[in-house]
Amino acid sequence: MAGGQARPVEALIMRLLGEIMRRRPLLLLAALIIPVFLPASSPKMLLSWRNPNYSGGPFKNILVLALNGKAEGRLEFEDLLVAAIARPGIQATQSYVFLARPDSTPIDMNDLKTVIREQKFDAIVVARLTKRETKTTYVPGEVYTPVSYYRTFYGYYGAVYPIVYSPGYLQKESIAQVETNFYSTAKPDGELVWTGTTNSFDAKSPMKVIKELVKIVIKELEKQRVIDRSSPKT
Repeated sequence: MAGGQARPVEALIMRLLGEIMRRRPLLLLAALIIPVFLPASSPKMLLSWRNPNYSGGPFKNILVLALNGKAEGRLEFEDLLVAAIARPGIQATQSYVFLARPDSTPIDMNDLKTVIREQKFDAIVVARLTKRETKTTYVPGEVYTPVSYYRTFYGYYGAVYPIVYSPGYLQKESIAQVETNFYSTAKPDGELVWTGTTNSFDAKSPMKVIKELVKIVIKELEKQRVIDRSSPKT
């Protein structure tokens, strides 16, 4: 009698174990594949240095200059950084207001000096891409041999065949790195107040990356007390 009562419990346990083992290959495959799709590194400030010998400021009229990269990216960066810098007592202006530049067009130094002098800018924020590359990486397929715990061959084959092998593929990665410098214009040749360099980050979505870059640059400029922490204008 006791043995008869135990059999249903044993049968239930066996069914549960069978269900766990049937799911196990799927769980393991997910664990193998998910890391491939984890988001790549986003922009972070890797290096930040404030000139300990600089004693000027505060700054009231700042020119924002994106030095290189595609024209639309430069415009977006300058627009967003100007909006983030501008606050009560601080005015910021995009360089393209005075210096129109199509792609790959260098800035004439004399024109830049004239703009700084005539507009009475007391500081310049300059950002440039120090790295921009596209890498193609081969991601190998995952091969998995599940345990043979299934009760019937056809049930086993039907459940496991689709996940035994996932083919490899080529994956493109856009990598970039940005350096930002903040200069005072009080001296004739300008004086470095602060410099910051990001990590190498995923640049597949330029507009999203630009917004993140602006946030980390502003955060660091405020942290280093290069610009006032008061709330930006809305």
